[in-house]
Amino acid sequence: MKRLLVCLLLLSAVCSEAKEKQIFSVKNGVNISHWLSQSDARGTARQTYFTRDDVAFIASLGFDHLRIPIDEEQMFTEDGKKDKEAFRLLHNALGWCKESGLRAVVDLHILRSHHFNKKEKPLFTEEKAQEEFYQRWRQISSELKKYPNSMVAYELMNEPVADDPETWNIIVNRCAAAVRKLEPERTLIIGSNRWQGFETVKDLRVPENDPNIMISFHYYNPFLLTHYKASWTDIKDYQGPVHYPGALISDADLAALPSDMAQKYRWWNTQIYNIDKIESDFKRVLTVAEAKGLKVYCGEYGCLNTSPLADRYRWLEDMTTLFNRYGIGRAIWDYKNSFGIAEKCGVPYKPIVKILTQESN
Repeated sequence: MKRLLVCLLLLSAVCSEAKEKQIFSVKNGVNISHWLSQSDARGTARQTYFTRDDVAFIASLGFDHLRIPIDEEQMFTEDGKKDKEAFRLLHNALGWCKESGLRAVVDLHILRSHHFNKKEKPLFTEEKAQEEFYQRWRQISSELKKYPNSMVAYELMNEPVADDPETWNIIVNRCAAAVRKLEPERTLIIGSNRWQGFETVKDLRVPENDPNIMISFHYYNPFLLTHYKASWTDIKDYQGPVHYPGALISDADLAALPSDMAQKYRWWNTQIYNIDKIESDFKRVLTVAEAKGLKVYCGEYGCLNTSPLADRYRWLEDMTTLFNRYGIGRAIWDYKNSFGIAEKCGVPYKPIVKILTQESN
């Protein structure tokens, strides 16, 4: 009896240790955009924009995690103090994830010293801005370290855009070291320079001998399709047809354009996109990750609701096929905005959700 008791105690200890060291693993998620990031909403408007019902609804559709972008200017005051209301909302969301059996990626999306589309980025030129970046993560860790490593991961920064990839490498490795002093086994998600493009993953340097890191990339190619008529882009004036798969602009479509427009968009007539092209892009990321023994995460992909519906569906089907084929965790951009999978809570775009949640054959 005594021997049995000892065995049971040892088994309990082993199970407890295994539970503590559970690895963060995700398959298919949704970005919760324009809530704690890229939004001027505060007070009641911010509180009611995303609720427990939204989380339960997303879980009911078959997704397994949320990517939650947060901005420094929402979460922290100008003098670096935590905004209690913003962190209360973040804690609410993580609590709702736990209730619904979802995991979460907390993504520090925009810093005061770094916006991916702004020319001036003090993060890359000022030591003070760099130290503030590391300090923000010390503060975030102090709030979120209570959540299990298997439930919550940290994405250190969204879409870095440095002139030199090594500048980003140095900064993100220092940031990772700052978090590691506080949380040795938390999964850290690190993206490559220049908008987390697949092309630049080869230049990314991450901490060595750290298995709890995921390499992240974003994928919005072909841009003319995924951002069709997007008002904030330099392709907003193209009103002709776009096609997927195949040449983005056909010969006939190009010939029908005014000469100045035809000249501007001629390059797109030469671009052939299909599942094989996307697969070759993915493999450039997978090759790097495999060499480092790390998993891959596509933190953003999506197709604007102004794109032709049939082409949008075909692109999403090919993306889903490849994600499943290579076991790549991903999060669609986004929930209920212009790339959204739902009109509002409880009202999904059923064809899109069906495509995104299909399993491998």
